Amino acid sequence: MIVVDTNTIAYLYLPTEFTNDVEKLLDLDSYWVAPVLWRSEFRNILALYVRKNSIDLNTACQMQSEAELVLADNEYQVDSAAVLKLSAESGCSAYDCEFVYLAKTLNVKLITADKKVLNTFPETAVTASNYVAGLA
Repeated sequence: MIVVDTNTIAYLYLPTEFTNDVEKLLDLDSYWVAPVLWRSEFRNILALYVRKNSIDLNTACQMQSEAELVLADNEYQVDSAAVLKLSAESGCSAYDCEFVYLAKTLNVKLITADKKVLNTFPETAVTASNYVAGLA
């Protein structure tokens, strides 16, 4: 089991420099979990791609549905006070701290490419490439 942030989920569906590593990650550990927040964040990413005409609306809807299947029954509510405290202490956004909090609570790694999160929470956060390489 691993916690994946929204960008990691997006890399699975939208081609980036991180896509190959994220595909390997899914093969290595397909038990992905995330706070419920991921749905809204992912919709927002897809909406941006639609507005930029990078993908069409039907493709965006299909990607959202597929991602929801990957995370089916693996979405968590998080403790708001704990997330706010973590955000205040770290200087990271409350959005990012939802993922960090969930990983800490479940005692698993958070997969992210977010440099601030990686630097602030090195005991919890790791890149997909380092996780796949066994460096986590």
